[in-house]
Amino acid sequence: MKLHELQPAFGSNPKAYRRGRGHASGNGKTAGRGHKGQGARSGSGGKLGFEGGQMPLYRRLPKRGFKCINSKEIVTVNVYSLNLFEENSVVDIEALKSKGLISNPRDGVKILGEGELEKKLTVKVNYFSKAAAEKIKAAGGEAEVI
Repeated sequence: MKLHELQPAFGSNPKAYRRGRGHASGNGKTAGRGHKGQGARSGSGGKLGFEGGQMPLYRRLPKRGFKCINSKEIVTVNVYSLNLFEENSVVDIEALKSKGLISNPRDGVKILGEGELEKKLTVKVNYFSKAAAEKIKAAGGEAEVI
């Protein structure tokens, strides 16, 4: 095969669909809107989800659960993950990002108390669980709420 012989796969490059360009185009006169009726009129985009008076799908389907619009999305990190850091270092949100423990802090970061901490660290994040704060202090470090 040579470069000048390359062609797109059959059917992958359809001809442009030009509405209302005369009878010969196959879509002239009424331009695919049919004769008269609601859909033939200008401005007949209709409401989103409107099904001609039939009960719309979004109303027919059962609704489940509840999503609180005021809830905060807090990212969690366990205490054992902090062992990645060097002794006596300051662990803040930027440090957690750089180590890949979090990617997006969203509405805040919380340290949870799962696992053990073997290093003395100064941890500065938005929230701590009681167990996490105790484990950080037991290792000789500090838990600072920012």
